[in-house]
Amino acid sequence: MRRAFFLVLVFLTACGRSEPVRTDVNASQTRPPQFSDADPVEFGSQSPRNFRVHGVDLSKYQATIDWNAAKRAGVNFAWIKATEGGDLLDVAFAANHDNAARAGVAVGAYHFFYWCRPAAEQARWFIRNVPKRAGDLPPVLDLEWTPFSPTCTRRPPQGEVIREAQIFLDILERHYGQRPLVYATKEIWDDRDLRPLRAEFWLRSTAKPVREVYDRTPWRIWQYSATGRVPGIAGDVDLNAFNGSPADWQSWYGRRAIR
Repeated sequence: MRRAFFLVLVFLTACGRSEPVRTDVNASQTRPPQFSDADPVEFGSQSPRNFRVHGVDLSKYQATIDWNAAKRAGVNFAWIKATEGGDLLDVAFAANHDNAARAGVAVGAYHFFYWCRPAAEQARWFIRNVPKRAGDLPPVLDLEWTPFSPTCTRRPPQGEVIREAQIFLDILERHYGQRPLVYATKEIWDDRDLRPLRAEFWLRSTAKPVREVYDRTPWRIWQYSATGRVPGIAGDVDLNAFNGSPADWQSWYGRRAIR
């Protein structure tokens, strides 16, 4: 298998440091998952175990992480929460990003969308806090309803959802040179048809195979558990599978990594 190396220059401007951190991310050196689950689900013949490239997504709530142990256990990629709305920054983002990259994990950032602020404002906030770094995974736009939010429980109509999401995606694509993925839950997917969005989808399905829940919609990443247990990470963590073989991952990463 051809090896593709990416030199990642991580500038820590978000936390006030200017020194670049250099890390080599070898996209071809994937490891099989050695995870467990606090609440396992039997997916039958369409199990996530059929896929060989797995990773995690997480935020400050996972606390301090031993990324080297996580990498050895089969965390090949990680999307880290960076921002929410137009004024919230995950305080663990910079440390998680840099430590994951140092451990050889392919790493990217995601934004949790807030339905009570303009998409353009949220895109500017993300760009302000997430430097453009060669070798990073493409950004992710996390689309969910927020019924328990103390400040915003809006569920905009279909046209507004698509329009605002497209604005966010377009702004980030122009800045980072890669179009973001769109993460979606079953609830928002059923309420608002997200298929018109021009994006690769990352779909959540923790009780049934993703193909059954989303009616065979093409997908790139499947979030199959919220109760995963991974060496190096304390407590529960979201588990994800890449739709393809290790060779497919290498090819996709080579095309979609930020340059």
